[in-house]
Amino acid sequence: MSLKTFHVVFIGSAFLLCLFLGGWSLNEFFSQSRRAGDLLLGLLSLAGAVGLVVYGRYFLKKLKNIDYF
Repeated sequence: MSLKTFHVVFIGSAFLLCLFLGGWSLNEFFSQSRRAGDLLLGLLSLAGAVGLVVYGRYFLKKLKNIDYF
């Protein structure tokens, strides 16, 4: 497994984790707690997911000439 493949898998996993954490935190905020911390964590996690998509696209564009294996 090359460093490029590992990086793509790692960024994909981090993206999914950010989506899960953002959805979970926003669900907690809107259903029960109404705590500002849950809302802030949810919004920051979703912003992190968007940032990871942008970074992943940049990374793939920059290393387009390098094989995955």
